[in-house]
Amino acid sequence: MGATDVLAGLVVPDSKSDFAWRFAILFGMMTGPLVVMLVTGSFPTLQVPGSSVILALGGIIVGFGVTFGGGCTSGQGVCGMARLSSRSLVATITFMIATAATVYVLRHVLGVY
Repeated sequence: MGATDVLAGLVVPDSKSDFAWRFAILFGMMTGPLVVMLVTGSFPTLQVPGSSVILALGGIIVGFGVTFGGGCTSGQGVCGMARLSSRSLVATITFMIATAATVYVLRHVLGVY
């Protein structure tokens, strides 16, 4: 989907129409849980095995990665791979290797989670 690029374009839009569609997507993403609550009577359950500090740090690291990698994991992995982009293939393989290494180190070396 490229949500990071959608957000970046909302902060610095190219035009009024560019702002409108970006706002609509992000508004929908933020209000989705409210719609689920209205339909089902309860909010979706979300369990994240980590502290707020770890989540914030992870978000900052992902933000830098998106900037330097030229796109987010969903943009590269879903959209880029669908276009058969060699750059996206390399980026997605890199994401997956880094993810596996991080999980291994956190769980098996440091004993976290």
